[in-house]
Amino acid sequence: MARMQDASARAGDVIERNHVRISGAEDAPVLVLAHGFGCDQTMYSRLLPHFEGRFRVVLFDHVGSGRSSLSHYDAVKYSTLDQYVDDLLELCDALHLTDVTLIAHSFSAMLAIAAAVKSPEIFRDLVLLAPTPSYIDDADADYEGGFSRADIDGLMESLDDNHLAWAAMMAPVIMKNPEVPQLTDELEQSFCRLDPLVMRSFARVAFLSDVRPLLPRVEVPTLIVQCTNDSLAPLHVGDYMEAHMPRARVVVLEAEGHVPQVSAPEETSRAILQFLAER
Repeated sequence: MARMQDASARAGDVIERNHVRISGAEDAPVLVLAHGFGCDQTMYSRLLPHFEGRFRVVLFDHVGSGRSSLSHYDAVKYSTLDQYVDDLLELCDALHLTDVTLIAHSFSAMLAIAAAVKSPEIFRDLVLLAPTPSYIDDADADYEGGFSRADIDGLMESLDDNHLAWAAMMAPVIMKNPEVPQLTDELEQSFCRLDPLVMRSFARVAFLSDVRPLLPRVEVPTLIVQCTNDSLAPLHVGDYMEAHMPRARVVVLEAEGHVPQVSAPEETSRAILQFLAER
């Protein structure tokens, strides 16, 4: 009885820490949805109607984001990718999730890769939305991430100076789709809701992490979902990932920008469901 109570308390702690929400079909295959930098689980709201009828859907907020418990945030602990990976694995363990399909957007694609290497037994497959293993160019390795280190340093400096102005500047660049301005407004508001200190630390983890060495070690089948005209994850990055991951394949959407689950939920969900149906 004490062991059951301890397990229940641990699950409760994780649910509160990461604002976990579970929906969809009972006893169905499990989808865990991990959001990107500056966002929260609400970025997946447009995908849920496509999944909840046939999957058990687990949503969560990274600590420091959304409605997670800010009391758990520690700038030192969360200064590297490792703590985010550990949080995800603890969530899966505490909720007894196995055979998981992990859908991970942008920054979370990095932690998905690291988590799948660290605990491959948990995951059935990965779906990486607008991913990159590193944003920074590496001429010695013939790798083009799309940004120089100076570019990234400039982004960080502008974020440090005024995170609201940074949000207003970056949201349209990231979202694209100017003909639907409410999408850009939604992303900008998400950036603005994040605590400035958390956002600065989180940005450094997102833009300075490099998981390229882990790519050949990802054993689970992986779908790399890329977008047309993505300012943060150009198409050649997907080609690099596919070439270095033994069980990965790329699909390129007609959708533009870096947030296809928001700007093109039907096309995005269709690509994901086709991949899962073939597994």
